[in-house]
Amino acid sequence: MKNHLVLPALLLGLCLVGSAVLVTRTWRENQQIISVVGSAKQEIVSDLGFLRGSLSAEAGAAEAAYRQLQRQKPALLGYLAGKGFPTAQVKLSPIAQNAVPEFDEHGRDTGRVLKYTCYQRFEIQSAEVRLIEAISLELASLVERGVSVMVESPEYFYSKLPELKVEIQARAAQDAMTRARKIAAAADCQLGVMRTARMGVLQITPRYSTVVADYGVNDATSIEKEITAVVQASFAIAQ
Repeated sequence: MKNHLVLPALLLGLCLVGSAVLVTRTWRENQQIISVVGSAKQEIVSDLGFLRGSLSAEAGAAEAAYRQLQRQKPALLGYLAGKGFPTAQVKLSPIAQNAVPEFDEHGRDTGRVLKYTCYQRFEIQSAEVRLIEAISLELASLVERGVSVMVESPEYFYSKLPELKVEIQARAAQDAMTRARKIAAAADCQLGVMRTARMGVLQITPRYSTVVADYGVNDATSIEKEITAVVQASFAIAQ
């Protein structure tokens, strides 16, 4: 009976040895990879600009503050019209009015209104980003004409960004492959298929900026920008 068990046991042993060899070989092949980081960068020029700001007025009575704000509006709209932005192209928000409470010397609310303030926001946009930039620098001069205007920093965007994102990520992946091929050639081996690829977040920064962030950067402060894509990839080494 023992002889009957020898052959099955021998076959089982050979199968286990063969499986172990196959697993070991597969594990070794899986470990033979080249990991690289590829990148691509491109300079872009914004083609859409936004400028926002607000008019303000204050007076002891709500009606007086409102009238004062309305008197300032023609000067603002006239200035913008002279720069190529007719009233129809100026986005005006509803007027907001606030009552400023009066406090005594101990910081207690007296229950009286110290003054009323009125605000109205405005916005313009244009593909002429240099014009937006120039207006943002000049608008404050309206104070000489009795206009209380606050100007926010302009924002600049690149409208073809969705298409560019796809292109630059592909270029970063190609750069990763080029780097891996050079490493493989230096090691006197052949590069195999790509095993993994992970796209990093895009960095859109002012030109020549060194700012980066783990969550990405999407600059809106500069007209001239740089977009950078990074890809982490691993490639098998061909046997």
